[in-house]
Amino acid sequence: MTSTKNVQHTHIRSKIRDLHGALIDIVTLMNRPQRDEALVREAGIALDRALFPLLVGIERRGPIGIVDLATGVGRDYTTVSRQVAKLEGLGLAERRQSATDRRVNEAVITPKGKAMTDKIDAAREKIALAVFATWEADEVDELTRLMRKFADAMGEEAKDALLP
Repeated sequence: MTSTKNVQHTHIRSKIRDLHGALIDIVTLMNRPQRDEALVREAGIALDRALFPLLVGIERRGPIGIVDLATGVGRDYTTVSRQVAKLEGLGLAERRQSATDRRVNEAVITPKGKAMTDKIDAAREKIALAVFATWEADEVDELTRLMRKFADAMGEEAKDALLP
């Protein structure tokens, strides 16, 4: 059993640099301002580029605490709080006290905000269909399954790292 585990570890070690490189490439592409601008343009909406990831984050993960939202987008809490206030002013999100912890302010999507993220989803789908145009259905299924498995494992590892 030990020799099998050592072979597996050796194989994984040989792939970590390539995996990390692919992830850096993906994150770099996903974080380009031009990508968000293209998605907003394709969706036919008017939304400040800085507000875009917050609106999507609120819709996907909400209700979400402002601190958690800020952490998720890698921005300062006070900056995100001001930006969520802008989303609120546009009628796209609302702030409220958490039902489970009254000390926590959380953001929730409004119907108007949901309508906007639906347009973003449609634009994202159009772009993704072009990206996956030459892929087989089982390849897309496998990528989706493995990405979810990887994201879940990374999330568990991050939780474990926070434990005392």
